[in-house]
Amino acid sequence: MTFTPYRTIGRPAPGGIVLVADHASNAVPPGIELGVAPGVMDQHVAVDIGVEGVAERLAAHHGIPAHLATLSRLVIDLHREENHPGLIPETSDGHLIPGNAGVDRGERIAAFYHPYHDALEQWLADAAPRLIISLHSFTPRLDTRPEEARPWQVSLLYNQHANPAFQAMKFFREHGLIVGDNEPYSGRDLNATMNRHAETHGRDYLAIEVRNDQIADAAGQARWADLIADVARRTVLALA
Repeated sequence: MTFTPYRTIGRPAPGGIVLVADHASNAVPPGIELGVAPGVMDQHVAVDIGVEGVAERLAAHHGIPAHLATLSRLVIDLHREENHPGLIPETSDGHLIPGNAGVDRGERIAAFYHPYHDALEQWLADAAPRLIISLHSFTPRLDTRPEEARPWQVSLLYNQHANPAFQAMKFFREHGLIVGDNEPYSGRDLNATMNRHAETHGRDYLAIEVRNDQIADAAGQARWADLIADVARRTVLALA
């Protein structure tokens, strides 16, 4: 059975805003056994908690269409370069993924990674967007480093093309939020999808990381959809 590693919501309009979410799902395609402990697939190591709900609300209520992954990052991490050692993780934040030990990397890349990124490339080419939102969420505290606090409610990540992020940080702060600047990790290190589909094409983007306790329920997802839509539109105006 063929498994499609992405889905799209809404119809892009040229010059508009679109959204990409590489870690929106915790699904495991048929025929793959990860062998993880019970409950792991509902944790941050398997999925960006809350992102799918925010993306669906942005599409339904704010006219921001989305390209979403439909499989877990534990199967293959679509937000990594093809040769990245963590592309098919054998551990994540202290959790073992025994089903990935010795897996045929080429087979997974061909089945899921290439179709996802090929479709995203074509979708963005057809959309010709003014701004791309790359949406992720992060855990308030890592299991392997519980002493490290992560106080930011939202963070903006960037690599070389930083001006849109600087604008968005200002607008999020105007909403009274604690905003991270390339935290809890740097977009100079982890920016694979936007490096590939935005920076190399000269497209403006916002790589937004929301702390996942902010968007764990429907009320939080609705609130953050409103916030992100507002900031994205104000960023577009600021870049004009």
